[in-house]
Amino acid sequence: MGADVSHPDVGRVLAGKYELQALAGTGGMAEVFRAVTRGANGFRRDVAVKRILPELTENAEFVEMFVEEARVQATLAHPNVVQIHDFDRDEDGGFFLVAELVDGVTLLEWRQGYAALGEPPPWHLVAAIGIEVLKGLSAAHQNVDRQGRKVPVYHRDVTPQNILLGRRGHIKLTDFGLARAMDRARVTRPDIVKGKLSYLAPELTDGRDPSAQSDLFGVGIVLWEALTQRKLFDAESPFDVLQQVKQAAVPPLEAHRDDVPRSLREAIHRALQPDPAARFRSARSMVRALANLLRMTPESTSAEVLGRSVRRVLRQRTSAPAPASAS
Repeated sequence: MGADVSHPDVGRVLAGKYELQALAGTGGMAEVFRAVTRGANGFRRDVAVKRILPELTENAEFVEMFVEEARVQATLAHPNVVQIHDFDRDEDGGFFLVAELVDGVTLLEWRQGYAALGEPPPWHLVAAIGIEVLKGLSAAHQNVDRQGRKVPVYHRDVTPQNILLGRRGHIKLTDFGLARAMDRARVTRPDIVKGKLSYLAPELTDGRDPSAQSDLFGVGIVLWEALTQRKLFDAESPFDVLQQVKQAAVPPLEAHRDDVPRSLREAIHRALQPDPAARFRSARSMVRALANLLRMTPESTSAEVLGRSVRRVLRQRTSAPAPASAS
């Protein structure tokens, strides 16, 4: 991911120990910094610091969503979920959370990197990425509280920007800001459709509750898009995007990638069925479908191979010529 060292807060130390080193990215609600934890006797650790955008700090609804993100994600201890290290307030009273730093690219950047290279992303690597994302989702869906009671967490925002690919081939799911543990009330008004529109499951557009199947629909979208290198639901207006999502008309993968095995195409299209009942019963069952395919595939999908593809994309991104400036 790119890093901007010109941000005015670069160099600032939060809570006496988190030094902001570069702005790594900005979303609709928050900004993320690369930072370092400084402790006693020279201890240091590279971390990511996420905080609400300054213009939203007085918005109680966004603040509550941010607090809920930290609370929910901190309950999820799994190798495929970004781990939360700390949650605190800075000297100005603003909330921030500290998470593990994934040094690499988002799935969107990985996909764009292959487009810039003039190559389709290898389908076996796309399937392997899907398996790791599904493992993280399965852990969230099977989440339990300290008393052992099941309190599933549904992500609701499975997008290419929220899937992180590390240089060493580790795949992490992040940004549970729109998730809701089932033991908590909704954190936003019920008339607000949560999630980025083009990654919503059709049933969520009707105000129905999220489920494992609605998250699987998101996985189906990101895998379809990774293979085809194009948006699935894309229109000029949010209303038109919403209509496309409601109709859930998915072009056949073979029209774009005739090299993708039939079993992978079928798994993705099953995840993208308009009727939630027609999708996989669980994230775990979709993992099995993809894993069975890869067992029959001679190409390696090890962490080393995935990491090599990430490093290749990063090299391409750093060597690409800068765009011409408008005059």
